[in-house]
Amino acid sequence: MRPYEVMIILDPTLDDETVRGEVDRATELIKAKGGEPGRVERWGKRRLAYEIRKHREGNYVLVQAQAEPSVMSDLDRALTLADGVLRHKVVHLPEKALGKPARPLGTVGPDDGAPTSEPAAPTPAPAAVAAE
Repeated sequence: MRPYEVMIILDPTLDDETVRGEVDRATELIKAKGGEPGRVERWGKRRLAYEIRKHREGNYVLVQAQAEPSVMSDLDRALTLADGVLRHKVVHLPEKALGKPARPLGTVGPDDGAPTSEPAAPTPAPAAVAAE
């Protein structure tokens, strides 16, 4: 299973009970298909960057889940068809790095093809052009 985040922007005219029902429907779909819904954060009403369906605000909800890609594509389809959802976005989170630690930026290692024991030779200054 893979980690996902789903941002859902719901119609601001919906009451709290309807918003809760929409979010519960999404988490139940994830459970029914074999996924594991995680934390649900209700951010409340926030101003939109631009108008969507004549609304300047939206009810934001963030859902975290662990599921297979097919489960999330089913959720994507269900959210697309839901009337109360203005916008949604399903994001696959990156897996944690396993094993090999990352080098700090700007360092050169042996697998980069550059020697690490000797400093690089300074580049010669350009030759002066003789004036005629």
